[in-house]
Amino acid sequence: MTHDLVAALSPLLTAEAAAEAFAGGTEPGDLEQAVWLRLLERLESDGPPLDPQGWLRKAVRAEARRSRRTSRVERPYDAEPADDSGTGPEQLALAAARHRALREAVRRLPGRCPRLMEALLSPKDLTYREIAGELGISQGSLGPERSRCLGCLRRLLTPEVASRELRG
Repeated sequence: MTHDLVAALSPLLTAEAAAEAFAGGTEPGDLEQAVWLRLLERLESDGPPLDPQGWLRKAVRAEARRSRRTSRVERPYDAEPADDSGTGPEQLALAAARHRALREAVRRLPGRCPRLMEALLSPKDLTYREIAGELGISQGSLGPERSRCLGCLRRLLTPEVASRELRG
């Protein structure tokens, strides 16, 4: 019985959730999950609705309204929760771990890239002219070389570093 109800309502729920999600400020999949949960709760307590399609439409709209109310109240963090700009032990440990990961990735770069990146990351804040002289390359080829090395570095770090996402 439940399986038949889910199979019958699934296309309607997908369409209704897609139509209401934008106005609710939520993802259609999140809206679908919330309605499925409400249906399961209803089946457990009161049994199947007499008008499943009508109930589903009302449930989708109610969940979209709830989502709108919630999004008005929720606010994003002012700063990244794992912000390393502070001087506490946690921030220092996170910053040190990020610097270690960066230095290890720089050492794995091909060709002249490790030396170039070390020069760019140097606390001496070297100019392009100084870096080019140190590496023995022309100053004009430094920019393209730097771009190529940064691309390699990005590819090395992508699997290791989680992207920062908006939270709220």
